[in-house]
Amino acid sequence: MSVALLQLAEDRLARHRARRQWLRPVMQRAAVAIILKVFDGELHVLMIRRAERAGDPWSGQMAFPGGRLEAKDANGFACACRETEEEIGFSLGSEDACLGRLSELNARARRLARGLAITPFVFRVDRDVPVAPNHEVAEVVWVPLEFLLDPDNRSSMRWKRGRMMLDMPCYVFGGRRIWGLSLKMLDELMDLIEGRNPRRPDWRRY
Repeated sequence: MSVALLQLAEDRLARHRARRQWLRPVMQRAAVAIILKVFDGELHVLMIRRAERAGDPWSGQMAFPGGRLEAKDANGFACACRETEEEIGFSLGSEDACLGRLSELNARARRLARGLAITPFVFRVDRDVPVAPNHEVAEVVWVPLEFLLDPDNRSSMRWKRGRMMLDMPCYVFGGRRIWGLSLKMLDELMDLIEGRNPRRPDWRRY
């Protein structure tokens, strides 16, 4: 099953036309790495839990390794690889296949007046993944994709945005809540792999 899921991901990402933010020329830019690996008979995705930091709008949240483009980055791909090495101590190399990219997302933190266009790059890794998290990362977590594909594992949470309280979808894996931008990326990946699931409603416009 896991090999079949990985093959579907490879085939469909190769043909996928990822959407881009139309204001990207004036937006700040960032990139993340979504790393897929089969072990223990299951396809897993690597996630991080961000360290608790004052002033960080994503403090303590589940995420993917990544960050903002710097002047030394040739492009978003280079940024995703550099940030992965800096944050978790793992260097993505030529032996690790980049399967493609998912659609850009706009992070709307208050202090980002122009918005932040985040590009997710999806990688397949067949070798061991030793990690050494830096100060920005509290822990590295491998999440089974089949856990996420099971709609019975999907729940909801209350999120305050300004004066509004919104119901937001989430997963709770090992006591860790997966939601927000990271879940948007995972939902697009899961839609590519298995098609749109009516029990995984389209909630992306909020």
